[in-house]
Amino acid sequence: MTQETSYTVHCDLTFGDIYLQVLAWMAVIFVSLAAGLGLMGSSKPLFALVGVGLILVLSLPFLLFAFVTTLLNHIQLAPRKTD
Repeated sequence: MTQETSYTVHCDLTFGDIYLQVLAWMAVIFVSLAAGLGLMGSSKPLFALVGVGLILVLSLPFLLFAFVTTLLNHIQLAPRKTD
């Protein structure tokens, strides 16, 4: 009869691993808001709202992909040691 192996899950993700990703997305937010404020003074402020929304909606999947792949790279499964 075979003995079942149990596993432990260990995640060694630190804030330093995602720090640049957070800064990059904050830069995208600030640039889109600055562009939106710049377009607010134009004759069609609806373009400003659409532009900011479009930039945020299009950048969110890339942010989530970066976070998820970074997280998955830091998860380890190791067989539990039995005494």
